[in-house]
Parts: sequence; C-alpha cells; structure tokens
Amino acid sequence: MKSFKYLALSTMIGAVLAFTAACGASGNGTSNGSQTDENKTEQAGEENKQLQGEINIDGSTTVYPIMEAVVEEFGMAQPGVKVAVGTSGTGGGFKAFIGGSTDFANASRPVKDEEKAQLEEKGIKFTEFKLASDGLSVVVNKDNDWVDYLTVDELQKMWLEDGTVKKWSDIRPGWPDEEIKFYSPSTDNGTFDYFDEVILEKQPLVEKATLSAAPNVLVQGISGDKNAIGYFGFAYYAENKDKLKVVPIDNGNGPVEPTHESIESGDYSPLSRPLFTYVKDESVKKEEVYEFLKYTLENAAELSESVGYVKLSDEDYKKDLETLQGLK
Repeated sequence: MKSFKYLALSTMIGAVLAFTAACGASGNGTSNGSQTDENKTEQAGEENKQLQGEINIDGSTTVYPIMEAVVEEFGMAQPGVKVAVGTSGTGGGFKAFIGGSTDFANASRPVKDEEKAQLEEKGIKFTEFKLASDGLSVVVNKDNDWVDYLTVDELQKMWLEDGTVKKWSDIRPGWPDEEIKFYSPSTDNGTFDYFDEVILEKQPLVEKATLSAAPNVLVQGISGDKNAIGYFGFAYYAENKDKLKVVPIDNGNGPVEPTHESIESGDYSPLSRPLFTYVKDESVKKEEVYEFLKYTLENAAELSESVGYVKLSDEDYKKDLETLQGLK
C-alpha cells in the first residue's frame, strides 16, 4: 500500500515536472519570438531613423537638375536634414570644395590635375562618383530653317576666334549672309570646359559670344534671335524643346541627334560625357551625409532619367555603392 502511494506520488510529481518543463520550453520559445520581433522592430527603426544635420553642395548647373530631384525626394524621407545646393558651375564648385565650405562638388567634367593638387595641399581626401551620362546639345532658334546638321570641323570653325565677324555664309555656301550670334556657358562652367576640350581643342572661344552661368539665360537669348546658336546640357534642351531646334552633329559617320539612345550607346560623339559628384571622405563619416549619398546612388538611375539625362548601368551603381560602403 505504502509502495503504491509512493509510486502514485512519484508519478504525479513527474507529470507536474514534465508539464512545467513543457511550459518552460514554451515560455522560452515565446521569449525568443519576442526577441526576434524586437530585433525586427529595432532594424526597422534603424531604417526609418530620423536624421538631423546640414549638407552643403555646390557646382555644375548641368548636374543640378539631378541633385535637385534627389534633394526633394530625400527631404520627404528625412526632413531633419537640410541640404543646400549651389550652382556656381563646376569650377566654382571645386573652389568651394577646396575652400572647405561644402561636402560635395557636382561636376560635368572630371576633376583637373591642378584642383587635385590643391585638394592634396589642403589635406582633403575625396572620392568620385558617376551619376549619369549627358549629351551636350547644340541648339539654334526654332525659325532657323537652314541648319540641318553641323560637322565637328564646322563647329570648330564657327566657334573659334579668328578676328573676323562670323556669318552663316562663312560656314557653308548658301546659308544666309547674316552675322551669327553666339551663346555659351561661362568659362567657369564644366560644360564650357568640355566644349573647349573636344571642339575648340583649348583654343580661344569667339570673343563676341554671350556667356552666362545660367542655362535659362542662354535659352532666352537663342529663342529670341533667328541667327543665334548655343550649347548646354541635354536636360535643358529637353526641357525647352518647344522653344529650340537641336542640331545633329556629324563626327564622320553621319549626323547624329542627341537622344537617350545615342548618348547611352556613345553614337553621339564627341559630345557625350559623364556627370559626377565628388564627396569629401571625411564628410561621409557623418551619418546624414552617408545616407544622403547612399540614397543618391540608389535612385540616380530613375531620377536622372526623369530630368532628361541617361542612366548608367546597374553594375555601375552597384560598384559605386560598394565604394561608398568602403568609405564608411
């Protein structure tokens, strides 16, 4: 009897212990689940973390439409980060970058050797990122019905200073005996530098040209004069197609008009070019700068296309994001 009671009691205790263990296991499972949920919440919080700070950018008017779009989109996600974007031209942007007043320099040409030397002298380390491609567009007045295309040699003859008053009839027989009115980006502009390199070959630009850092001023001048000609980034032509006529360029393989396809393929030569932003490596250590640049690279393809430029390959953006991660 005693034995039976002892056995029954032992069995009951064992059952209770088994039940408790089971509950404990279940409790531990719930605890682990809660921990997982907490981790997920924490990760989501990191992704949605609201940042604070200021970012200063200056440089190319050509790159500006892309950066403006990025700033607008990024601002909706991170309203606590104030991003100021200047448009003093590529050269002006590098001056500010060297002077220490900006985190980024937007550029429509690569950094020059003398600019690199000045940055090195100041102890400023930087990294170059490509954002998109552009086709520098030569445009004339809408009412110009004689220019069907221009060769690279004709462009050079037209735009080089030679001490004479340039007339359309000087460029091609049969064209009007009227003086050509020239409109060009300012000499501190990366677009001018690029045109100077591939068309003028570093020779003097025609002295009577009207120079302006503001593309809208050039658009206004060209659209208001039948004998005008000028050039600027593809996005500004795309934005003003109703006011201007684009001129196909013949580099020896027939006239090619700047389009997304001809720029991306390289057929629009020699006026296709990459667009850049340069960042100070030290600035990337600031979380708001890192996140802004990451957002820029992740969205550059879509936003560059939306403002009239040509996106790079997915692989290009992937490499840039890996480079950025390495800086952090």
